[in-house]
Amino acid sequence: MTAALRAPKTSSQNQKKWIYSFGGGTADGDAGMKNLLGGKGANLAEMSKIGLPVPPGFILSTEVCTHFYQNNNTYPESLKDDAKAALAGIEKIMGLKFGDTANPLLLSIRSGARVSMPGMMDTVLNLGLNDKTVEGLAAVSADARFAWDSYRRFIQMYSNVVLDVEHHLFEDILDGYKRDEKITLDTQVTAEGWKEIVGNYKKIIQEETGKPFPQDPIEQLWGAISAVFNSWMTPRAMTYRKL
Repeated sequence: MTAALRAPKTSSQNQKKWIYSFGGGTADGDAGMKNLLGGKGANLAEMSKIGLPVPPGFILSTEVCTHFYQNNNTYPESLKDDAKAALAGIEKIMGLKFGDTANPLLLSIRSGARVSMPGMMDTVLNLGLNDKTVEGLAAVSADARFAWDSYRRFIQMYSNVVLDVEHHLFEDILDGYKRDEKITLDTQVTAEGWKEIVGNYKKIIQEETGKPFPQDPIEQLWGAISAVFNSWMTPRAMTYRKL
């Protein structure tokens, strides 16, 4: 996950801690907490503590996952408020704002476990892009092609992982565009080309799900978090653990 510097606020001193933040030279956890933070999270926390320049972030503990599966795929009551506080921490460190249309903070939602499970669970990158923040990314990077390519990649990844839209539907659109334009490489697609492809991607999502692609970054965030937790029980992940 990605997130905060300060510990989230709780309603009680005895309330269980669900979120562990790291970044800016400090962290809530360390390398000895793999059972609670997963190997990736524990090591990120440790690297932050010793001063390595890792991007700031926050970790949803393994206890959140346990709660999720023991309570009909629901989260602890305080989790969203805790995550909001953790996200504010990362915004402070980065000097960026999640969902800002001028210079947006983008997140990577990644899975972890006590023992490494490469490729078995889901990941979502560039989360926070939408029809408005992509324009901000284009302006701040001075590269519209990069911004729109990033947006189409995010839409494709999010739609496959979170919305369960088949990957090949997006590949068909991209291949068709390249045939029409008589080009063979993705690098030959212009910014305007990626804009057109993004529009066609969104039409497919509407057709397949009956809903538009989510534009609210917070909605995107919790959709991705749920997808990562659900991927713990996919057949490939279960088979990997069994083996």
